Amino acid sequence: MATTRDVAKGVTIKIDGEFYTIVDFAHLKVGRGGAFMKIHIKNLKTGAVIDRTFNNGATIDVVRVEEKSMQYIYREGETYYFMDQETYEQIPLAVNILREGKKYLKESDIVHLLTVEGEILGIKLPNFCDLKVVETEPPLKGAKAAGGLKPAILETGISIQVPLFITPGEIVRVDTRTDRYVERVK
Repeated sequence: MATTRDVAKGVTIKIDGEFYTIVDFAHLKVGRGGAFMKIHIKNLKTGAVIDRTFNNGATIDVVRVEEKSMQYIYREGETYYFMDQETYEQIPLAVNILREGKKYLKESDIVHLLTVEGEILGIKLPNFCDLKVVETEPPLKGAKAAGGLKPAILETGISIQVPLFITPGEIVRVDTRTDRYVERVK
């Protein structure tokens, strides 16, 4: 067991049987009362973000999250299959475990499965992903890098805003945390 003094961003804790990752925290002291800590946490199963308040020095249950490198191999209905690179064991995951990560998965991509106490909670994607533009409006003549944006559909089906000079068939880098265009990949 740890105390609130051991809190840091990225640490995973267990509260009421649920696993949360600490997104942000603040030590607060109001008036004459005792100090307390407000923690902004994200549920690893649902993705919901909530705030919890703890008395200063309260005990919290810190858990260890393990990451296992897996290769995405195929999808069958609402089930996604991943393969362990060492044992070649295939692991099926339901779409609700993948949440937002499913929109970046391409066959043969390597991702990290997040497990806590033997339970698979989700996947961890790289911060940036290179995807091919499948559909977008033709580029405007004279469009510059500092111009506006237009919608584009990428090879995994995700729709993002790209600069006016991007054409179908080009590869673009997307920030998986914000779903935003970063740059054109040459």
